[in-house]
Amino acid sequence: MALAVAFAYSTYWGRALRWAVFLKPLKPKPSLRNLISATVVGFTAITLLGRPGEFVRPYLIATKEQVPVASQLAAWVLERLADLLMVLLLFGFALARVGSSGVSVGPRMALVLRLGGRAAAIAAVAMVVVLVLFRHFSEPARRILMRTLQVLPDAFQARADKLVATFLQGIESVRSDGALFLILLYSVLEWALIVASYGCLAASFPGLNFTIVDLLVLMGFVSLGASVQIPGVGGGVQVMAVLVLTEIFRIRLETATAFAFLAWVLTFVAVVPPGILISLKEGLEWRKLHRVGTGGSL
Repeated sequence: MALAVAFAYSTYWGRALRWAVFLKPLKPKPSLRNLISATVVGFTAITLLGRPGEFVRPYLIATKEQVPVASQLAAWVLERLADLLMVLLLFGFALARVGSSGVSVGPRMALVLRLGGRAAAIAAVAMVVVLVLFRHFSEPARRILMRTLQVLPDAFQARADKLVATFLQGIESVRSDGALFLILLYSVLEWALIVASYGCLAASFPGLNFTIVDLLVLMGFVSLGASVQIPGVGGGVQVMAVLVLTEIFRIRLETATAFAFLAWVLTFVAVVPPGILISLKEGLEWRKLHRVGTGGSL
């Protein structure tokens, strides 16, 4: 369990390394310490506030590194795309593995497999389209958008043009082959650390003798469920983990429930204590962070 927690904490270091690549077009040498602290506080906000807490991290990074907030919102979009790529790869592997193994699953799991496969295919196509647009057509898209806004007052057009230009600065990293390679490398590192954390968690349960393939199948489904997060409660991680463990790996419900609960703790809750400590040390107020998450400002 101690190793599982250590690997879980190290994932935030991996995310900070990847975000540094997103920042390089604006700031060649960002502070890794600032990125790690903002990442930890940002994921604490997600646990406490739900998905609106996603916007806390880009805001904190922009503030700490003194770059435009819009550019870091663009970096957040790129990060989500990178994570989505890894989720799709893991989920595709899990679907292929379960499909070829001939495992008999219940109706609930069959529904997950059927709907999940369709959703993954649609998401994969959408992600490719978005990446191609970001890489090759961002400037033409900007010109078309600004021509569309010409009917608005000049002052509004100027602000919109500045906002769009700043957003495009944040996605400059996808135009570099070297940066794209680093983003992919750090994404693989990030998810390898997550799999290692789950492997250590499984090793702490007597009778859960998972192979690396079993862990990848489990992570393929659980990562899909992680997209559903209720503030302070969780949700998708626990439900999906219980379904996979009971219906694919034929593990007892009691053991599956305990594993699912601890997996949620590793994924979302373990970051809360250091996140709160960092926020207190830096003088951040959670009431104001909540305003950032819901579209306000500090």
